[in-house]
Amino acid sequence: MAAGDAEALRSLSARYGRALAGLARRFLNDESDAEEVVADVLWQAWRDAKTFDPTRGSVSVWLVTLTRSRAIDRLRALRARRPPLEEQSAAERALDPVTKFDQAESAQMVRKALAGLDANERAALELAYFSDLSQSEVAAKLDIPLGTAKTRIRNAMMKLREALAGRRQYL
Repeated sequence: MAAGDAEALRSLSARYGRALAGLARRFLNDESDAEEVVADVLWQAWRDAKTFDPTRGSVSVWLVTLTRSRAIDRLRALRARRPPLEEQSAAERALDPVTKFDQAESAQMVRKALAGLDANERAALELAYFSDLSQSEVAAKLDIPLGTAKTRIRNAMMKLREALAGRRQYL
């Protein structure tokens, strides 16, 4: 691709396109948005092929990183355009009783698992996931080194995974 070979782009798309689309779909829950993200990523890979450095990682890792970043950017943009809850129709807000029960039960399990975390880990995790802060922003907010913030978030995630293992599949 760095030499401008269009066949190389077709091969790259054939080899990684479906996997990248699946990853984007997991973030976005929308087929057309996922396809757009993958198209953007492949276009960026085509444009930036000359700057790819294989010593920094494999092509697949590079593409997955690009896809994840683009999907998160798209998700944030979509959330920013979403009307506030009071502007949504009652039909959009209304959930059937079974769904409400499932959500309440899931929320209770997550709250219980969060309560079992170390206070420092819980604080870092809550800032990262519920306040949508980057790891650098979490470190600044908690006045701790970046490495410490990363470790606390990672440890908290591992403990949550263990606490919720074997529970409902969609948690």
